[in-house]
Amino acid sequence: MLNAILMMTVVSALMGLILGVAGKVFYVQADERTEAVTGMLPGYNCGGCGYPGCSGLAAALVEGELSTVSCKPCKADQKAKIVEYLATTPGPDGKTITVKA
Repeated sequence: MLNAILMMTVVSALMGLILGVAGKVFYVQADERTEAVTGMLPGYNCGGCGYPGCSGLAAALVEGELSTVSCKPCKADQKAKIVEYLATTPGPDGKTITVKA
């Protein structure tokens, strides 16, 4: 019985160490602009833009997949704020994104 407890303790400590190291080595820094643009969108998650919710549209805008803010319920002044934000805020790579309202 003591042998089984000792073995499980060693295995769990080893797995915890491996997961801890993997978390540091394979860490991917998220683009903070995605959260900011998601906060600027209305938050209806209607899918009218063709993306799965507001976070999907925000990710597409930040990645440069879209050339216009295609959110239908979003008001014109909010679209202008999103366009200005993306044009003035550089991402982790130092580049800005040009989109139209």
